[in-house]
Amino acid sequence: MGGLQMGDSRQTLHLGRTNSHVIEEIHGLIRVYSDGSVDRLPAVPDVPCNWALGSDVTAVDVAIDRATGVWARIYTPRVQGNYKPLPMVVYFHGGGFCVGSAAWSCYHQFLARLSSAANCVVVSVNYRLAPEYKIPAAYDDGVAVMKWLKHQSSYQNYRGSHDPNSWIHRSNLDRVFLAGDSAGATIAYHVATRVMPMDPMFVRGVILIQPFFGGENRTVSEKNLAQPPQSALTLATSECYWRLALPVGTTRDHPWCNPLGKASPKLENLYLPPVLVCVSDLDILRDRNMEFCKALKRAGKAVQQVVYAGVGHAFQVLNNYPLSQARTNELLADVKNFISIR
Repeated sequence: MGGLQMGDSRQTLHLGRTNSHVIEEIHGLIRVYSDGSVDRLPAVPDVPCNWALGSDVTAVDVAIDRATGVWARIYTPRVQGNYKPLPMVVYFHGGGFCVGSAAWSCYHQFLARLSSAANCVVVSVNYRLAPEYKIPAAYDDGVAVMKWLKHQSSYQNYRGSHDPNSWIHRSNLDRVFLAGDSAGATIAYHVATRVMPMDPMFVRGVILIQPFFGGENRTVSEKNLAQPPQSALTLATSECYWRLALPVGTTRDHPWCNPLGKASPKLENLYLPPVLVCVSDLDILRDRNMEFCKALKRAGKAVQQVVYAGVGHAFQVLNNYPLSQARTNELLADVKNFISIR
């Protein structure tokens, strides 16, 4: 449970290859070679946990599983006034299962803001990436984090004798929420379906921001919604991410990709807490996200859908639309309200 300074060694460049060629590439982010090696390009800088934090939030990097390399960056609001245990949000970053890091500056800034705005402890998980570790590795890592957190609850007995700003002593582990954006939202959903049957009271809610689901049949927005140059997700990049992330021989209708596919468990039979789905109006995933919400409602699940106008995929971390800042403020308020009533 001790703190450490984490970078992300997954941003690698292997130069001077002579016997291999590029077989998959997402420009500026990742190249995969015929010999199985991978280049992840430094599209976003890694930053240390104490980088550019305001006076109201602290952060620490914590090793969770040294065997798999999974770690987390944990953000905690500083004590102001009377001590009060805070809800916890376990957050999974986006990146199509193939790129991204809890150390990326854009996630560091966004999740520090979330911790402050929603007055919650945020556990930002750095999970294993495809194609080296194909799905379900990321889902397995998410479940491992939840088991690790359950184990940490024993430390709360010592809350009164430790630093009041320490994350473990500020956390109310009876109010845990799973969250993520894009591929991270997909991870959060699958982790919820796996941990809820084991402990139905552990997770109070699931927050899915532009969940990266797929399917062989294309939606209208996937086929027809033209994407600007600054878009974080096009149809071509979406298809590439899924080719790299899914096990060889599977299709986008696999349950790990398409929760509404014929092979997927029926939503009616799943244990799910209340779900907040945040949809971007200009995102190619818009229609797929909205159909998922309709399916949850038909299955009798508690679901809240919010659509953010004038912005596309990952607007809240990339600030890649003129309305990004205003819509991010709305999203943070919506997340805060969702947490506060549970």
